[in-house]
Amino acid sequence: MDKNFSYIAQNLSDTRKLAEALSHVIDSSGVLICLYGDIGSGKTTFVKYLAGFLGIHQKVTSPSFVILNEYHSDKISLYHFDLYRLEKEGVDTILEELSEYTQKENSVTVIEWAEFSSDNLPKEKLDLEIKYVDETKREFLIKAYGKKTTHILEKLDSFLKG
Repeated sequence: MDKNFSYIAQNLSDTRKLAEALSHVIDSSGVLICLYGDIGSGKTTFVKYLAGFLGIHQKVTSPSFVILNEYHSDKISLYHFDLYRLEKEGVDTILEELSEYTQKENSVTVIEWAEFSSDNLPKEKLDLEIKYVDETKREFLIKAYGKKTTHILEKLDSFLKG
């Protein structure tokens, strides 16, 4: 029951549009979003936009050196992980904690550099790969794994088509 979706962002405004659309289709049961992409592809920028549309007013920064940043609004919490600086052993030590965060109600858990997880993440997730096309253009490849995230991706596709 997996589903794929592709979105071309011609500029930052299009990236904002995708983040806004995703914020509207995430429900209160929570979701895990795994981000993939080269340095400078726009992973943290996407998270900043998503947080804003989720009603989070705190300044969103990359958690590269602290591993996890937490943000909260009146309705939802955003847990923003970055696995870039962890080696396999380091990732293994936080997998249980990371799994707990992904199961919290009214939350969104985002993991940058999810490829460093050795694929030991929960199976119900959205994979979002950001491909650098040129200075302003990005391609977003989104894949849903599981029934709940497939439903989210279907709603996202409908929302963007208008």
